[in-house]
Amino acid sequence: MDPAGPKRRCPSTANCYSRVSPRPRKMDRVLEALLALPDPSVAFELSLEGLLESSLLEAEKDRLVECAIEAASAILEAARRSARRRASKHNSSSWPLSSDLTIRVFSKLDTQSLCYAAATCSMFNKCATDPMCYVNIDLTAEMPKVNNTVVSTMIQRAGKNLQSLKLGIWPNAASTTELSRPMSYSTRNPMDTSGLSWSQKRPRKGKETSILTRSCLLALSVDGGAAGNFLRSLHLYNIDKMDNFALCKALSSCPFLLDLEVVGLHVEPKRMLDAVSMNCHTIERLFFESSDTGRDYGLNTPTCTGLVNGCPNLMSLALRGFKLHDHKVSILIKGLRHLKFVDFSTCYSITGTFLRNVGSDVNAHSLEVLILCDCLHLKEVEVSHFLSSLLAGDFKLLRYLDISNKDGLSADNDWNYRCYNPCVLLISDVMKQRPEVCLLAKFPRGGSLVDANLLSDGQTSRGMSLTVMHNVAFDPYWTNMSENSYSSDQGSGNGGDSPYPIPFYDADSFYELEFPWEID
Repeated sequence: MDPAGPKRRCPSTANCYSRVSPRPRKMDRVLEALLALPDPSVAFELSLEGLLESSLLEAEKDRLVECAIEAASAILEAARRSARRRASKHNSSSWPLSSDLTIRVFSKLDTQSLCYAAATCSMFNKCATDPMCYVNIDLTAEMPKVNNTVVSTMIQRAGKNLQSLKLGIWPNAASTTELSRPMSYSTRNPMDTSGLSWSQKRPRKGKETSILTRSCLLALSVDGGAAGNFLRSLHLYNIDKMDNFALCKALSSCPFLLDLEVVGLHVEPKRMLDAVSMNCHTIERLFFESSDTGRDYGLNTPTCTGLVNGCPNLMSLALRGFKLHDHKVSILIKGLRHLKFVDFSTCYSITGTFLRNVGSDVNAHSLEVLILCDCLHLKEVEVSHFLSSLLAGDFKLLRYLDISNKDGLSADNDWNYRCYNPCVLLISDVMKQRPEVCLLAKFPRGGSLVDANLLSDGQTSRGMSLTVMHNVAFDPYWTNMSENSYSSDQGSGNGGDSPYPIPFYDADSFYELEFPWEID
């Protein structure tokens, strides 16, 4: 057998060798020589000019210039990437927390702060994109800043971890001098609050429009509604392009929603409430304010009945700015057995006769908060009857009552006749005999001086005070939830003699308290 000839190098081995080579040595030497130049800008310019002069064709010269630009850009980008990698490596070695702890810290940041942290370095960016950091997404602002892509990206990052979503824009803060300052009775210590009420947070006519469109919630329904199935809280503010179909589709993807707040959306109340009744059977808090108070947004009886039957666990209900008659209010209060918080402010068809019907109902005794602020047709005689029932011992759990009205209460026979100092004696008696009730009765200046003169110094010294304050909305149930863990204003006197303190908020504290996250 002939001896084997010399073995040739296998082509595959050569290719493999070239692939595993970490970097071409020739290129290393070239780059090292370039970096060693004392003044590389001058050297590069002279060399490039020499190459251009040695070329005869203009096309060749153009190609050389383009190649030089590409080579310089490649070197620049490579240097930047190397600098980022070195900085990230340095941060990783000097940062005292592990990745898990860093993610846990980031998960407690508000969404805007999380975005700032993500832009700091590669290490923080990697931690900030973890799904646990997007459990609570809050993209609300006074100016439109985010679009649908940002919302979709964050929802997809959160995935099944998403629990809370807030979208939309607040209006520009109104000047406090433009807001009315009516007198008010209160069992709390006097305070001056300049916070904006929900009526000042309504639609932004003539202001900046939201960048978000009707499809901003589409990510909740993708992948079989994976994100929507785990969503527990949804707050939407002044998204003017949102329509009925898009909102109802989003609600259909959130069957386990507990908290829904809708302010300033141009949607039909009937369709939205029907969608809530059909899809959100576990909801416990519903806050819905009309986009245009005074418009004939009437809620029919089947809609109210459907809400009672479809959402039996409602504990907090606020329907503001709608045409809501007393018999429909009775259906809601009597049918919702767990109801504790009720707010029908600016519902201009309410006269107060429903108070007589619910007073004898067993469910009425579970009410803790009742707000009937600025109900145009609210009658003085009905308010007087209700205050008398309080003195008789009804509504034993009631802790907060607001019957304020910037137009005064309506007379019994004609709502055009207004009462500016109504129920003064009854108010005084309630405040003495039911000191646990925080009673707000704010009326125009026209009657405030008369009211003040009717009160004795002894009554004032017992804690009843005439104070100047704006509208206040308080929900005792949801202040205990992790999403809305508000802290009481230390200067408001809430820690006074009453065993049932009611927190009030000024403008700064109210805005700041929209952003805390609490994750176990």
